[in-house]
Amino acid sequence: METASRNTTWKGGHLLEDEKWLGRFMLAPAIIYIAALVGLPFLLAIYYSLSDITVGSRSLNFVGLDNFRHIVDSGTFWRSLRNTLVFTLVSQLLVVVLGTILAMALYKNFRGKWLVRFLILLPWVAPISLGSIGWLWIFDPVYSVINWTGRALGIFGPTTWPIWLGQPNLAMASVIMVDVWRLLPFSTVIILAGLSSIPQDIHDAAAVDGIGFWRRLFQITVPLLMPIMLVALLFGIVFTFTDMIVIYVLTRGGPYDTTQVLASLSFFTGIQGGDLAEGAAISLFLFPLLVAVAILFLTLARRTEVT
Repeated sequence: METASRNTTWKGGHLLEDEKWLGRFMLAPAIIYIAALVGLPFLLAIYYSLSDITVGSRSLNFVGLDNFRHIVDSGTFWRSLRNTLVFTLVSQLLVVVLGTILAMALYKNFRGKWLVRFLILLPWVAPISLGSIGWLWIFDPVYSVINWTGRALGIFGPTTWPIWLGQPNLAMASVIMVDVWRLLPFSTVIILAGLSSIPQDIHDAAAVDGIGFWRRLFQITVPLLMPIMLVALLFGIVFTFTDMIVIYVLTRGGPYDTTQVLASLSFFTGIQGGDLAEGAAISLFLFPLLVAVAILFLTLARRTEVT
């Protein structure tokens, strides 16, 4: 009995000493987590999208691709897809540009640097639902601090009073502004880490050669940061594509579906509307788009790496 126990212990220790098995053991918790939290709901969404299931119904019949055909024939779906692309691309372009500027400013040494970093990280640390409620007050049609400040500074005339969440163009600009506010700290931290990884010798050599700021920025800093910037942009696109909290709290997709995105449309159709099958089918349209974006950006990031 004692010998068998020793043999079992020895075999387990031998497996852990093998790099191949050790790697599998180390990856197992992450794989199980992803399979349980992402894989099962994804398979369930595929199953629901091919059925006629609704909220409160106990029956489930196979309908094939009827839900997808109905979605493609819907004008609301195509409007939501266009809004998703505009919302994501414009906000993430601003996030990367502003994040790069902010990271370069924070890279310099100055008094109170830790406090500035802390304040910049607050939007990312705070729950996005609470932050969106705060912005809802800022955009209030009666008590908007933006409108009252603009009126006090003379920016808005006596007859000008923007309804930020009630006018189509202003509503889209407002949700983009909130998304930029939310994701800017995350992008800044990633780009700041990339700046810190650039050897100081390169900057010193450029200074000795008399290279100016703008030339050094676009010929040295940006090319070396490009892989990091692409990774930050990829994460931002994934977060924006799949998140509906900003839209849900601020506009509920309005006015007239001008801020409706695929994630919010899926929620309103499947959960609030009760049509789980069609809601699941709408959500599945996000998957091929995100896979294509991930492959594209990871390929570009690998090609732009400087060895």
